[in-house]
Amino acid sequence: MTVKQISIFLENRPESLMELTEVLAKHSINMRALCLADTNDFGIARIIVDNPENVATVLKDEGYIVKATNVIALEIPDETGSLNKILRILGENGRNVEYMYGFTGRKTNNAFMILRSTDVPKTETVLEQYKIRMINQEELKEI
Repeated sequence: MTVKQISIFLENRPESLMELTEVLAKHSINMRALCLADTNDFGIARIIVDNPENVATVLKDEGYIVKATNVIALEIPDETGSLNKILRILGENGRNVEYMYGFTGRKTNNAFMILRSTDVPKTETVLEQYKIRMINQEELKEI
């Protein structure tokens, strides 16, 4: 059970991220989560949205280079040690986490983590085996 993450390549310069968020606002696109990484030459904004297919099209039409990637969205208790337990399970089962970022929801006391691993289907199998709750694209709209 994966969700689509939209990665947007940005110039590493002042106002680049602001210009992206302006485009999102102009098209009434609400981000559920955002992760920003940079190098000397460019940045990558990774976003989770309700309707990733539409968003990718809108951003391409606005001149952005975008890529859609399958990632895993986990719902975890918002309490000490919850993330550590999941990372221990993944590590003990040979699953590598490439990157991760979190967000909270409006209607729950849980936290949510976006996780990208080297082999998403195998990672999903491990998470299912340990009954770790993954959320799907439709559920994101309700969070």
